[in-house]
Amino acid sequence: MPANKKHLTASPWQRFAKITAGLIGGYLVSMSLHMALTTWTDSTTVIITSAFTGFILWATLMVVAFIAKNGWKIWGVFILLTAVFSTIMYLGTLYNPLV
Repeated sequence: MPANKKHLTASPWQRFAKITAGLIGGYLVSMSLHMALTTWTDSTTVIITSAFTGFILWATLMVVAFIAKNGWKIWGVFILLTAVFSTIMYLGTLYNPLV
């Protein structure tokens, strides 16, 4: 049974934005979150569990990117989240240099 045309993205740029946001943006968000966690908690535990939780979070963010109406807005959200987690990671290395 083919998909209903009214639910498909008509613009190739929106389709490109959703695909790249799901693949690249979701990966950046999930890895920056786990790297931020390693600077504030026990890094060995986070690294071991990130093999599973990183994939689950990446797959979830990929689905979120395809559900969104606008691919460029979801790119903005993913970039904002990556920047927030990167700031947390920077502050973690600044205040906890030996963790």
